[in-house]
Amino acid sequence: MQPLHEFVRALPVLMAMLVVGLSTGNGEQWSLLASVATILLGPVRWYTTAYRVTADQVQLRRGLLRREVTSVPRERVRSVDVTAHPLHRMLGLARVEIGTGSADRGAERRLRLDALSAADADRLRAELFRAGSARPEAGALVAFRPGWLRYAPLNVGGPVLLALLAALLHEMRLDPWHTAPAHALADRLSGSHPWSGVLEAALLAIASTMAASTLFYAVMFGNFRLSRLPDGTLRTAHGMLTTRTVTVEERRVHGIEIGRTLPVRALGGARCVAITTGVRPGRGGGALLVPSAPVDEVRRVARSVLGTADPVDCALAPRPRRALRRRLVRALLLGVTGAALFTAAVRWCAVPVWPWPAVALLLPLGAVAALDGYRALGHALTGPYVVGRSGVLVRRHWALSRRGVVGLRLRGSYFQRRAGLVTLIATTAAGRRRYDLPDLAVDEALRVARELVPGLLDPFLEPAPDKPAPTAQTSEARTGTSSAGAG
Repeated sequence: MQPLHEFVRALPVLMAMLVVGLSTGNGEQWSLLASVATILLGPVRWYTTAYRVTADQVQLRRGLLRREVTSVPRERVRSVDVTAHPLHRMLGLARVEIGTGSADRGAERRLRLDALSAADADRLRAELFRAGSARPEAGALVAFRPGWLRYAPLNVGGPVLLALLAALLHEMRLDPWHTAPAHALADRLSGSHPWSGVLEAALLAIASTMAASTLFYAVMFGNFRLSRLPDGTLRTAHGMLTTRTVTVEERRVHGIEIGRTLPVRALGGARCVAITTGVRPGRGGGALLVPSAPVDEVRRVARSVLGTADPVDCALAPRPRRALRRRLVRALLLGVTGAALFTAAVRWCAVPVWPWPAVALLLPLGAVAALDGYRALGHALTGPYVVGRSGVLVRRHWALSRRGVVGLRLRGSYFQRRAGLVTLIATTAAGRRRYDLPDLAVDEALRVARELVPGLLDPFLEPAPDKPAPTAQTSEARTGTSSAGAG
């Protein structure tokens, strides 16, 4: 593995040496010499790299001219990520990354042991978590089912895969826009009746995106499995070409997040991640518990991981009507601004008029999105968890343990302040690092903050002025006023 890694890492230098060599007439000799030297660095790195696991630390030593020793205290180990791409698997190897309480990529936060034998990687994982509390209910929590594939076409991996394919074709100087079908489609789009071309282009884009998304989902999650191990850890394994196994301690899990994109939500699906430390952030900012799957299955797994159903099933308090008014005003401004820009573009920039139906839909679609976004807003404090929900295009329902909250922020824009609203932000060292409760009434935000972390905001709040005790004259005046008002 090391010679291959060194060769890939040194490709820019090799290309530069090839260019310099060609200018002097010795390009082949220089590039061959540099390639051989680079490949020989692989065995040297292998020979000068070693690791050991003691009762207190995991140490990695490497370097020939400059010796470097990286030590990770075992008490700081939060996760073990075992990855094996196809070449790893052919050689019976795996790469182990040890997370230490932060999802940063730096070596001081994540210790990487590349190209261990698969058996050694598994033994190392078991050794690092041997002190975990035993769980009698260990076993598989969920495994991939073929029915999950109905959510695959709606996965966001498809556009990413198509973008990578387009970049590859561009590098190979294969431009699909210069083919005969592309020219025919362009002619229809620029003709007097472009709607047939628009419909054809939209159908082609949707079909290719759905096909790429299905392929991406099947390769990534075709053999997905979530298990609870007897040592008190959760382990996820997935990947058909590159296999990845992530192990986290359950006591380090500070909550869950259930995410539902708009298309997946329309089909009754969702995905779930664990809010935990020591795992490199992905979508959701934590360790994946369930990919896109039926929402009932996702909720069942979330209850099992948390050990309680309240954060998943509890009723959420709605927001005041002022929050709805803010969203409707934004939708109105979006529709009016879009119509004005389109009119100006048609008038002064020679933009065709035929897209006007799409512009006209901005206002009603914005109003529907505003209503849906308002209905999604909710929060609750249940047991040891604070729960929040929000979002339209991506609706997120999260539950964060109070013990994982390390700070609170109250933020209010100019328009929020005029409406008497504020956003409460709970900061944590896990997951996304921050979880928002937008558009709370000020008094409700303060109540939630006081219950969430008692006493944290008290030094920063102005006490209410003491009201003077009413005198007899004041009482009589108030009584007389009330009587006069009644008369």
